[in-house]
Amino acid sequence: MDEMEEELKCPVCGSFFREPIILPCSHNICLACARNILVQTPDAESPQSSRASGSGVSDYDYLDLDKMSLYSEADSGYGSYGGFVSAPTTPCQKSPNGVRVFPPSVPHPAQVQHHLLPHTGVLPPVPRNSCLTCPQCHRSLTLDDRGLRGFPKNRVLEGVVDRYQQSKAAALKCQLCEKSPREATVMCEQCDVFYCDPCRLRCHPPRGPLAKHRLVPPAQGRISRRASPRKTSTCTEHELENLSMYCVQCKTPVCYQCLEDGKHSTHEVKALGAMWKLHKGQLSQALNVLSDRATEAKEFLVQLRNMVQHIQENGVEFEACLVAQCDALIEALNRRKAQLLSRVTKEHEHKLTVVRDQISHCTLKLRQTTGLMEYCLEVIKENDPSGFLQISDALIRRVHMTENQWGKGSLTPRMSSDFDLTLDSGPLLQTIHQLDFIQMKVPAAPILQLEECCTQTNSATLSWKQPPLSTIAVDGYILELDDGNGGQFREVYVGTEMICTVDGLHFNSAYKSRVKAFNSSGVGQYSKTLVMQTSEIAWFTFDPASAHPDIILSNDNLTVTCNSYDDRVVMGNTGFSRGVHYWEMTIDRYDNHPDPAFGIARADVMKDVMLGKDDKAWAMYVDNNRSWFMHNNSHTNRTDGGISKGATVGVLLDFTRGILLFLINDEQQGPVAFNTLEGMYYPAISLNRNVQVTLISLIQ
Repeated sequence: MDEMEEELKCPVCGSFFREPIILPCSHNICLACARNILVQTPDAESPQSSRASGSGVSDYDYLDLDKMSLYSEADSGYGSYGGFVSAPTTPCQKSPNGVRVFPPSVPHPAQVQHHLLPHTGVLPPVPRNSCLTCPQCHRSLTLDDRGLRGFPKNRVLEGVVDRYQQSKAAALKCQLCEKSPREATVMCEQCDVFYCDPCRLRCHPPRGPLAKHRLVPPAQGRISRRASPRKTSTCTEHELENLSMYCVQCKTPVCYQCLEDGKHSTHEVKALGAMWKLHKGQLSQALNVLSDRATEAKEFLVQLRNMVQHIQENGVEFEACLVAQCDALIEALNRRKAQLLSRVTKEHEHKLTVVRDQISHCTLKLRQTTGLMEYCLEVIKENDPSGFLQISDALIRRVHMTENQWGKGSLTPRMSSDFDLTLDSGPLLQTIHQLDFIQMKVPAAPILQLEECCTQTNSATLSWKQPPLSTIAVDGYILELDDGNGGQFREVYVGTEMICTVDGLHFNSAYKSRVKAFNSSGVGQYSKTLVMQTSEIAWFTFDPASAHPDIILSNDNLTVTCNSYDDRVVMGNTGFSRGVHYWEMTIDRYDNHPDPAFGIARADVMKDVMLGKDDKAWAMYVDNNRSWFMHNNSHTNRTDGGISKGATVGVLLDFTRGILLFLINDEQQGPVAFNTLEGMYYPAISLNRNVQVTLISLIQ
């Protein structure tokens, strides 16, 4: 009921309607609010010939309303609207209901009066040349001499507002509680009883005949209970006359005086009561449809709310997964960091070891060299020549040897102080910058579009689409069909298209079909299984595409002849692989006793010889006296009985029993047994220019 409250409030004042009137645009407004938003136009610009009456129906048609311009905040000055003149506009305001409302124009100083006439308490008359703009659709019209009295009062709306306010005044009580009645929760429209929840479960269970009763909220039930009695309305133009008729063209109730005045004399009128019942029925039907839409909307809202919860749950789960993945990357980077630091430490220690060893070695050599130098200096100080010469050669050799030892790179560092390790972090930084989400999910199950799926003879067309909210990339689709007999599924199509026609199916068979999508991450789920029923009766015509060039087709490819004296082959456009099939042909022309052949053949049969000459066909060839069965150029089963003009030739192909049977004028020729028929076989005949044949029927 709270939702209905907005329908019961005036778009200007935002309060419940008080004395509502109906504007020609079908919107409602309080009478006092209508007076407040009136706009007075100058006398010089007041239209004289096209005054809109308050009813808005008898003076101009609803179609004229479409010719009026709408007020807008961009308007300035005077604007014309189909024959009416609008007053200078002022900035519009918003009512409590959020609807833009145009304020009244400032009256002329001479017209400034109190709202009420002195000593009367009555509203003053509406000034002449007044305009009224609907606050909802902004359509404007000029009032006639009757002013606002010309608009019909909406007594129905007024009654609904009154009942609604009464229903909100006090809470309804259960009528079946014996002591301390509880507050009612529902009201049964059929039983006309208010129930609380315990009494409803005890006295009005939702089963049996009571299950069809309609339970409504108590406030709604109270309103329907207090529906006002039928009132007699008076005409707005003839206040002493009751409204008793309905003008179909103007769509308004009228009185007999309106019909006599001539305004509605040529219009179609109907009884008011009959139209009242008719429109009530139409409104009820429209409400039923709207109620279904409202139910669908409620279910949709429940679905959306569930989606909110699922989005929140999936968001938390996805964030946790993302954090875990990033933490794993950080942990791996830390491990690699430790490994690299270990290598740097080893290199650092190695360099120090080498340099320290070289320092120790050089220090030792330098000490030895210094000792040798000091010893030699002391020897030089000696004054004994013979003693000096005894040791001088050895000392000279030692000095040269020591000097040579210093000259062989011993004064060059064995290790550089620089580290030759350079960390190549560029690719890793680039990878981190390129770190993004990729498609890792398989596609959702496709949806079969049932309105586009169909079968024709022995072919089936299937169409599908991705779910509307699915954003997962799809690389292609796989369509599968079973064998039409409950067997295993097999792939019949793989590709990117979302529609596929499968030909060459068995007649009178129910094929199960399903489709799935795939991408780089894998294959998704199957769609729902759809059963496709092929035609019970296999119908075909002769196929010009596979026929020999000398074959001549006519009569929508049902009649065939040839322009050569040699036998030429033509086949049907439909093949058979199982079941029982029968078709008939008539001999339209038969000259000079030729030997036409009738039978079945594979698609690769020879087309320039008689049917049955190779191992791809089984046939009966016949002249005017007898017939023979022929396969792989072997003639068997000679039977008396030939053909002539007007004769009928029938062919019965029975895969279940493995026989091929021929009939000439309903007389059996054969049958011929075979056990090697596997694959697809097509109806076929061979003939020359002396024969013309027409396919007349096919029965399965």
